[in-house]
Amino acid sequence: MTTSKETMQFQAEVNQLLQLMIHSLYSNKEIFLRELLSNASDACDKLRFEALSDPALLEGGSDLQVDVTFDQDASTITVRDNGIGMDRDEVIANIGTIAKSGTREFFSRLSGDQAKDAQLIGQFGVGFYSAFIVADRVTLSTRRAGMGKEHGVRWESDGTGAYTLETIELPARGTEIVLHLREEERQDLLNSWRLRAIISKYSDHIPLPIRMRKLADDGKPGDEWETVNKASALWQRPKSEISNEEYQEFYQHVSHDFGEPLAWVHNRVEGRLEYTSLLYIPSKAPFDLWDQKQTHGIKLYVQRVFIMDDAEQLMPRYLRFVRGVIDSSDLPLNVSREILQGNRTIEQMRSGASKRVLGLLEDIAAKEPEKYQTFWTEFGRVLKEGPGEDFGNREQIAKLLRFASTHSDTDVQNVSLMDYVSRMKEGQDKIYYITADSFLAAKNSPQLELLRKKGIEVLLLSDRVDEWLTSHLHEFDGKSLVSAAKGDLDLGQIESEEEKKEQAETEKAAEGLVERIKKALGDRVDTVRVSQRLTNSPSCIVLGERDMALYMQQLLKQAGHEMPSSKPTLEINPRHPMLARIEKEADDTRFGEWSALLLDQAILAEGGQLEDPASFVARLNQLMLALAN
Repeated sequence: MTTSKETMQFQAEVNQLLQLMIHSLYSNKEIFLRELLSNASDACDKLRFEALSDPALLEGGSDLQVDVTFDQDASTITVRDNGIGMDRDEVIANIGTIAKSGTREFFSRLSGDQAKDAQLIGQFGVGFYSAFIVADRVTLSTRRAGMGKEHGVRWESDGTGAYTLETIELPARGTEIVLHLREEERQDLLNSWRLRAIISKYSDHIPLPIRMRKLADDGKPGDEWETVNKASALWQRPKSEISNEEYQEFYQHVSHDFGEPLAWVHNRVEGRLEYTSLLYIPSKAPFDLWDQKQTHGIKLYVQRVFIMDDAEQLMPRYLRFVRGVIDSSDLPLNVSREILQGNRTIEQMRSGASKRVLGLLEDIAAKEPEKYQTFWTEFGRVLKEGPGEDFGNREQIAKLLRFASTHSDTDVQNVSLMDYVSRMKEGQDKIYYITADSFLAAKNSPQLELLRKKGIEVLLLSDRVDEWLTSHLHEFDGKSLVSAAKGDLDLGQIESEEEKKEQAETEKAAEGLVERIKKALGDRVDTVRVSQRLTNSPSCIVLGERDMALYMQQLLKQAGHEMPSSKPTLEINPRHPMLARIEKEADDTRFGEWSALLLDQAILAEGGQLEDPASFVARLNQLMLALAN
C-alpha cells in the first residue's frame, strides 16, 4: 500500500541551513555518520525505555542494533536502526522543520570561520541535516513501534527547498536513512574500511551494536553481519582504560555538541548506594540555556539500561549546563519521572553529583584560573542562581562566584569574594556591593562617592540575576554583604571620630533645608536626610535594606507583577553648589521646582523611571531659562 506523494516546502531558514551544509560548513565531512549513528542510538534507547511499560512495542524482537551498509552500484550509504521509529506527525516535527531548534539564533551566531561555526551545529540539534554535506538526496523510511505496517512513512528531499512525504507499508519498526552520495564523495566513502574507521573513531562508545557486513575473501561485503564498535558503556569501564580522546568523543555523543568539553569528572560510588557518574562541563553555553523547557541534561541509566533523557531530578537548575550520564544499581527498571520525585536514592545521587561538579569547578578555579574564567563567561549568570536554590552548598558556591569591582573598574567579572576579603581595609567588616541595570550605571553611581574616596572596594553587580543572588547570599567568611545603595551606610571603624563629628555638624546646620525640601516633596518621599555617601553629587536615592532596586521593580511591573508601594529616601549633599543655590531660593514655588528636580535626577541616576517625564523636561527647561536671565 502506497499513497500519493505530498510535496511540502521547507521554511526559508531551513533552506539557508541546507545551503550551509551543502557548502561544507563542517571542516570534517565524516562527522555526518557520527550524527546519524547518535540519532539511531537515541531511538533504540527510547524504545528500550518505553518497552519497560509496554513490552508489545518490541514486536518480538528485543535485540536492538544499528546497521550500516553501502552500495557501490547505487552510490548509497544506508543507516538503519530498529528503535522507536516515528509516525507521520513526528517526521514533520523532527525532520520536516527545525523551527524548534532555534534556527534564528543559530544564524545570528555564525562568524564565517568554518572551524568555529561547525561547533554550533550540535548545539542547535540539527545533526540530521549534516547528511546533505555528502548527499545530494536523502530518503528516510520509518515506522513507529506499536503501529501497524501500513503506517510507514517515507520522507525524501534533495535539499533544494522542498521535501516529499508519503505513507508506505513498512514491515519492520525503526528508521532507515539512505544517503545518495554526491559524485565527489563516492570514491572516499563507498569503502568498507573507510566506514569502519569512521565508526571506530566516533561511535565506538555507543552501548549497542553497530553492525556491518563481514568482508568476503574477495574484499566485498558478504551475507554475515559483525559488530564493528566496542558496544560497551564507556562510563562503566575503569578510568585508567579510557583515553582523553574517548572521553571527548563520548561527550560529543551524549551532548550532541561538536565542540570539546571544558572538563569532566568520572566517579563510581560504592557502599549503601551504588552508582556511576560521568559528568561534563561544556566549553560553550547552548543556545537554550535560558529556556525553561530545555530538555538536555543528564541521561539516567539503571544497570546500563537507558531510562530517560533529561532526568532533571538528578541535577539542580543552577547546574543545568552539565551534560553526562548517571547509572544506578539501586533503582527499579520501571522507574518513572513520578517515582523519581521525592525518591531518597535520587536525592542522594543528586547531592553527590552536585558536589562533584562544584568540586571540579573549585579545582579548575584553583589550578587553571584562565580556564575557569572561560567557564564563568559562559555560565556565570547561571551559577549565580545557586545560593538561592541550594542552601546546603551555599558556601561552596559563593567561593566560585566572580564579580566586576571598583578595584579594576572594568566590566570583566574576575573578582572572587576571597579576593575582595583579602583586600579589605583595616577595620572594614563588611563586603560592599551595588546592583544596577548596567555596568556603567553601577560604576558611576553617586552612592559610591564616599567609598571611592576612602579607597573601599565595591562589587559592581549588573546581571539581572544579581538582585536574586544578593537576597539569598547575606555573608561570606563571616563578613556581611551590604548594599552601598540601601539603608544607612555604616563604615564602622573605618570612619574616624573626627569624621563622625563633622557629619553630625553638617546635619545640624542643614536641618532647616532638609525640612523645607521634605515639605516641598510631600508624599513623593519617605524622608529627606543629609547624605554620608555623597561627595560630588547633589543628591541620591536610598532604598530600604529589603527593597528591590528601582530598575528591577520597573521590570517586574512591565511583566505584569504587582509591586508593593514603597517610597524612597532622598539624601542631599549640603556642600554641593546646587544645594547652596536652592537654599537661597525665597520663592516657595521655585524652591519646590528645584526640590522636584533633585529627586527626579536621583531617580534617573538610580536606574528608575519617572512617572511624568514630560513634567521633568518642562521643569528643567524652565529652571535653565530662569538661570540664563
